Amino acid sequence: METLADLTAAHRSGTLVAQYPEVSRLLTGLTDEELVRAGQLLATLDSDQIAKEHPETPQIRVSVTGNATLSGLLAPLTGELSRHGLLLRPHFAEFGSYVAELSAPDSDLWAGAPDLVLCVLDPVAVLDEVSTPWRATDMAAAIQAKVGLIRGLAEQCAGRGGTLVLNTLPLPQTVLAQLVDHRSRAHLSAAWREANAALLRLVDRHSGVVVLDLDALLTEGVPLTEARLSRYAKAHLSPALLARYARQIGHLARHVAGRTKKVLALDLDETVWGGVLGECGPDNIEVAGSYRGEAFGAFQKVVKQLTSQGILLAAVSKNDLDPVRDALRTHPELVLGEDDFVRVIANWRPKHDNLTELAAELNLGVDSVVFVDDSPFECGLVRSELPQVAVVQVDTEPALHVERLLRDGWFDVPQVTDEDRNRPAKYRDEMARNDFLQTFDSLQDYLRELKVWVRFSPVTAAEVARVSQMTLRTNQFNLTTRRLQQTDVAQFLDDPAASAHGIHAGDRFGANGLVGAVFLRRTGNDIEIDNFLLSCRVFARGIEQACLTEVLRHAAAAGASRVLGHYRPSVKNGKVADFYARTGFTVLSQDETGTVFCHLLSDIDPTPAHIRLTTATEGTTA
Repeated sequence: METLADLTAAHRSGTLVAQYPEVSRLLTGLTDEELVRAGQLLATLDSDQIAKEHPETPQIRVSVTGNATLSGLLAPLTGELSRHGLLLRPHFAEFGSYVAELSAPDSDLWAGAPDLVLCVLDPVAVLDEVSTPWRATDMAAAIQAKVGLIRGLAEQCAGRGGTLVLNTLPLPQTVLAQLVDHRSRAHLSAAWREANAALLRLVDRHSGVVVLDLDALLTEGVPLTEARLSRYAKAHLSPALLARYARQIGHLARHVAGRTKKVLALDLDETVWGGVLGECGPDNIEVAGSYRGEAFGAFQKVVKQLTSQGILLAAVSKNDLDPVRDALRTHPELVLGEDDFVRVIANWRPKHDNLTELAAELNLGVDSVVFVDDSPFECGLVRSELPQVAVVQVDTEPALHVERLLRDGWFDVPQVTDEDRNRPAKYRDEMARNDFLQTFDSLQDYLRELKVWVRFSPVTAAEVARVSQMTLRTNQFNLTTRRLQQTDVAQFLDDPAASAHGIHAGDRFGANGLVGAVFLRRTGNDIEIDNFLLSCRVFARGIEQACLTEVLRHAAAAGASRVLGHYRPSVKNGKVADFYARTGFTVLSQDETGTVFCHLLSDIDPTPAHIRLTTATEGTTA
């Protein structure tokens, strides 16, 4: 399928379900209007049949409620999730039932354990509470009361699992203009903004809450409402705004599915700076001092802002390496310098080959990469050869680079942690480790001199956000791929029969930080490993064996008769399918959903000799 017409033809012929894995590639190039039309077609498909024929496709359960008609959200929401390779499993509540649906834990809204619960409210939810005539103080009191109601609903929803998505309520000009004096308008505007600020601050009180700022979406030039739909259909948010809202939900859904991007790979010529370095030389590239140069400089500032929050930056350029390094090291007006990049690749090989090797060096999948280039040829080739890579094509107008990079929120997460901010430095350390490895004749010699240390200790309240993030973003060494929001992790810690242990690691090059977690549950005389996950940054150093050995020792000391380990296959965790089998476990049961392994605790392997392991209660154990 190459066009929207092909999508329509496949729908008419009844083959669209069979071709669903191809849909995301097609939808990538569509305009907003075309994406909504595609969503209308896709929403008519049997999602159960898609799930049956394509079990590898991540399913995202989304419940939707609000104060008005929201049926117009289904098509853009379906299109956005399909564009990211996800399958939407939606539930739309009855009109205006949001208070009852959110309040009752046994309501249909919460049935099926939704990943996302969307409470979509609009200004009419406030306006309906005020009788005519009214004053600014009346309207201010009404929105404050509405925010109090929403705050109470968020309190009731806490701990139910999934993410509750709220939104701010823009103040319509048609409301403000009903006040003829500017003083009253100013007072109402201030009160309305204060109420929205209170909504936004709910994210500080509830880790399972996300609040989308609709005012920011309106700055993209879309209308808040469409008068006839609002009046006659009670659909108070315009179709264009619902489409922008759906795009934001697509970003959240991608994160829930563990598909948040981690690497930003940039072309250089006409992307980071103006001009071709090999032709004009470093002194004549455009980075400042002209309209185009300032536009490139603004783009670099945005990129630097992203990298300060943990995004890994790489350069992938068709150039000679030495001039590129010289420009990045010495050009006085470049915002980005060589130290901002975890890897600078400049050669004349195909860029898709360089991207593949870059991902391998970072121990990440190529689907973690966002690639930005101004060349239609290079972008098309990468799309063809590496369809998992997100390609952002910019053009000859650098003033539009920022908008095109940020449009799809490739790196959006609910919260940035300290571990995120330190990630680029840790990956640069990892490159140093790889260079260090090349100086040894054997892996064992390398590991012995690396001086690896591991601290295995109970997860603290301060680490909940990071542990949740790891369950959402770790794909390769993730034995069950169970995605846990912060509330889910907190509930696990509160369970007296369960425990979660964090894995901290480091070596001669520095600390890696919190790089993994093990979730344990006591059931009678058994201890079950609900999940075991480890960052790809620290694979193949014996850390996983050391921590598993500690789990087995702990179980034996606690009087358990056996330890059960669960493996649930996913698209990306096949490399650890035999992890338990390699460490003394035997298969207890197996079916299409996964495998349960068993260790009888009679013969526990020692901690790898090159690792210094400490625990919270026992100190150094190896």
